[in-house]
Amino acid sequence: MKQNTIKKMFLLLATTSLLQAEITASLEERVSKLEQNSAIWEHLKLGADYRFSYDNIRYKMANGDTKKNDSLLTNRLWLIMDYKPDTHVHFYTKLAFNKVFGQSNVSESIAFDQFDWYGATTNTDNQLRVKEAYIDYQGFNTFGSDIPWNFGVGRRPTSYNKLASLRDDEAASSPLGHIVAAEFDGGHLKFDFSHITSIPGLAVKFALGRGMSSISSSKSSPTPLAKSGENINMYGFNFIPYSTKKLHLELQILKATNLVDITNAGFDNVGNYNPNNYDPTLQVVGDMNMASAMAMYTMESWNKTTLFASYAYTQTDPNANSTMLGSQDKKSGQGYWVGVQTASPLSENGKWGLEFNHGSKYFRPFTYGEDTAVGSKLATRGNAYEAYFTEYIQKGLSVQLRYTYLDYKYSGSNGFFGSQTGTPMDIETIKSQLGSSDLAANVAESAQDIRLYLRYRF
Repeated sequence: MKQNTIKKMFLLLATTSLLQAEITASLEERVSKLEQNSAIWEHLKLGADYRFSYDNIRYKMANGDTKKNDSLLTNRLWLIMDYKPDTHVHFYTKLAFNKVFGQSNVSESIAFDQFDWYGATTNTDNQLRVKEAYIDYQGFNTFGSDIPWNFGVGRRPTSYNKLASLRDDEAASSPLGHIVAAEFDGGHLKFDFSHITSIPGLAVKFALGRGMSSISSSKSSPTPLAKSGENINMYGFNFIPYSTKKLHLELQILKATNLVDITNAGFDNVGNYNPNNYDPTLQVVGDMNMASAMAMYTMESWNKTTLFASYAYTQTDPNANSTMLGSQDKKSGQGYWVGVQTASPLSENGKWGLEFNHGSKYFRPFTYGEDTAVGSKLATRGNAYEAYFTEYIQKGLSVQLRYTYLDYKYSGSNGFFGSQTGTPMDIETIKSQLGSSDLAANVAESAQDIRLYLRYRF
């Protein structure tokens, strides 16, 4: 009996030890997973940004008619995930939802369905889209030298760009807003030379973006995903010669290739429209060269007032036997843009601002994703005026009142790059010679947008 009792005791002790070992291993595994999850959450930031907007928009057409919407109501929602596990890697995603009240879809010409330059920026339907999704990698020396470098690839942050971000109350994305406001897939490589030169902010960046892939994506196609034409690519060079909290200087040079327009807009020589002639098929017309230089000066001691000035240059480069903006020759356009923003006298974080920009006859920037309901103000061939007042009710909750007026001197400010939608025609000539035509009824002489929004973000 005693021997059996002793055996049972040993078996019990052995079983208990095994159970304790299993429990300990299980607990250690759970603790390890909790620590891993805790480490992820420690470096992960989740955010949301909701904006309700009321816009009163009005167009004065070249034939004297007025087109308007006295109460355009829209929702905009951004869902944000920002993850930085260490000092090297940065992963960022922003999902966007833009919707007109009571409308599931705003119809567009089928010609532009392949483009996603503005799909997550404008109010086209009720879909949740990927606005940004990219990986950045930060290095801290180049070939053994104290030159930090940065590489990134993905759906890039290329709207709400520098200077344009001021009125939008946004952290600025890297491109210069005077020539670029469009959503692009691509990558960049940046080098920071400020450490070895003692010049604050000295840096250069090289960028490559693809605006459209010319592929056959139909499953029924004999060559699905095969290239069927030319891709729209954008190549960029960015140079920051000097940057401090007080003064920022920057230059950007871009080249966009294989730009397009529709084949036929349907208007004849006297401005009348024939639907049988309308052909939305896209055709490649040529390339575009663009450049912009800006200076921004902030006076902290004088009510945190920021002054800025920007100059932009665009030049067409038509293909052989093609025309761009109504000409087979290279055509150059210029634009200038000035503004001031100052701290609000009514609230601690409020901002008030005034802006003016001008574009010449052949000015053609890439600003299709600009957040203005009546069309891009920076693409205006003529003069644009804007005033805004941004006030914070409490942390994260803000309200803005904004007035934008566009005075067009030439048509085609929001067109594409060929001669069907982009040709600049003098507004006064259209009014005097084609005032009763279909064309005059579809060309805006001026436009205005009164916007009031309520916004909350965290």
